Amino acid sequence: MKNGFRFLILSLSFIIISCSFSGETEEKAETVTHLTQTEDMLLGGVSEAVCYSGFRTGQYPDRGAGAINPSYEEILEDLQILAEQTPFRLFRLYDCEENSQMVLEVIREHNLDFKVMQGIWLRAEIDSYGSCAWLTEPYSKETLEQNKKLNDLEIAKGIELANEYSDIIVAVNVGNEALVDWNDHRVSVDSVITYVKRVQQSIEQPVTVADNYKWWADHGEELAEVVDFVSIHTYPIWEGKDIDQGMSYTLENIVEVMTALPGKQIVIAEAGWATIATEFGARASQEKQKQYVGDLMDWSKQNNITTFIFEAFDEDWKGDPSDPLGAEKHWGLYTVDREPKKVIDIFTHH
Repeated sequence: MKNGFRFLILSLSFIIISCSFSGETEEKAETVTHLTQTEDMLLGGVSEAVCYSGFRTGQYPDRGAGAINPSYEEILEDLQILAEQTPFRLFRLYDCEENSQMVLEVIREHNLDFKVMQGIWLRAEIDSYGSCAWLTEPYSKETLEQNKKLNDLEIAKGIELANEYSDIIVAVNVGNEALVDWNDHRVSVDSVITYVKRVQQSIEQPVTVADNYKWWADHGEELAEVVDFVSIHTYPIWEGKDIDQGMSYTLENIVEVMTALPGKQIVIAEAGWATIATEFGARASQEKQKQYVGDLMDWSKQNNITTFIFEAFDEDWKGDPSDPLGAEKHWGLYTVDREPKKVIDIFTHH
């Protein structure tokens, strides 16, 4: 996938995009033309990273009625697959629940060569009924109050894990898409800032918040001053793009954030391409995933931007239970049965 001509096109895309800004953003955009970050801005010293959540068929995280977690042996199998078949030695976990704790245990007990960006999952503290398409009724005041208490416990656990596994955890992420108004677990910016500062005061690792690139570009200035680096999500396929526009649109997204938040260290905390999707039709395929992931990883390496590919394995608990072909279930580099998709050819043929 090391294609010099493709690199040239991507580099030129950046310059064209950067130069297209005008008026009050022109001066900021000029700084974005020099997109390459310095090597010390790489998280854990690597550009190649992956999102990992090991839930297999019949398993799922706690959605209010308890969790069915992968076994110790299943987690070990997953990590061995990633170690043997991919270049990823840094991955992202999303919460501090039992499953995530076991992942950290497996890494330590088997002395595996992995580092982790640990997640702290934030539950809803704001009722987003009306702006979130899949919320069927408003949250009760009691639920929101209870969620604040649960968030307090989750933050305490995240601090504990970061200190206990300081040799493995290289960064901590507080909240995942909890700031956008279209999600079902909204938290106010003020609360997130308070939580970030609490974590920063209690651990040595850098602390971030992961959210949609557009939220960061439009609303992220205050939070960007608090976090140690900015973590963005970018999904061209969700925004109607096909593979011929996938990479250039991702670059536009990054430029938009860098223009709004000049000088801030950027990490791409999620980016990927679905392989099957009722919602996307022919735009979703293994061939297109392979092209997008390959291009993005090559570009990220050139520009010293840590990029977490979403995600390691398909998870069929996600999305609409009545639609097995729904996009949420098919972002993995591997199927839910741990069969490699075509994208893995990128690594095995190098």
